[in-house]
Amino acid sequence: MTETHSTAARGDSGPEVARLVASRVLDVPDFPKPGVMFKDLMPLFADGKVFREVIDGIVEYHGRDAFDVVVGIEARGFVVAAAIAYATGVGVVPVRKAGKLPRPAHSVSYELEYGEATLEVHEDAFTAGHRVLVVDDVLATGGTAEATLDLVERAGGTVTGFTVLLELGFLGGRERLTPRPVHALLTV
Repeated sequence: MTETHSTAARGDSGPEVARLVASRVLDVPDFPKPGVMFKDLMPLFADGKVFREVIDGIVEYHGRDAFDVVVGIEARGFVVAAAIAYATGVGVVPVRKAGKLPRPAHSVSYELEYGEATLEVHEDAFTAGHRVLVVDDVLATGGTAEATLDLVERAGGTVTGFTVLLELGFLGGRERLTPRPVHALLTV
């Protein structure tokens, strides 16, 4: 494993935050399959000081009063969402893979490189006009993010922001989400 830090780190919150995130990302070659370079964010989550700085940076970027609830995308988005919700005193709502929620849910299916996936959110997760910040760990092709943003809106929420810790810029996810703004702490 090698670290993914670079003196030329870039992100939407500036080079200092980008370098901080990059310093805690490990490259894991050939995971989950040969030819893939997996970006492991677990060292960032495990470093309490760095994790706190990252969460504080996200809150500072969006502002404490810009959203009523935080949505985390399964699974590592839950970690980020819960920390932001705690820091701002708002609620947290999970967007889950199909079949994981116990009550009636809205669902959306979308195409993946290797098939199809379905995401769900409880039907009563939002009230009309609820301002929602959506967060995830990584933005790759944008399929999961696009499906989640559509799902939140269909369920009655108003998306006020979308933040990821790491954007794999070469996969074009940001362009797929246009005209919605994307906030990435580190773009590689």
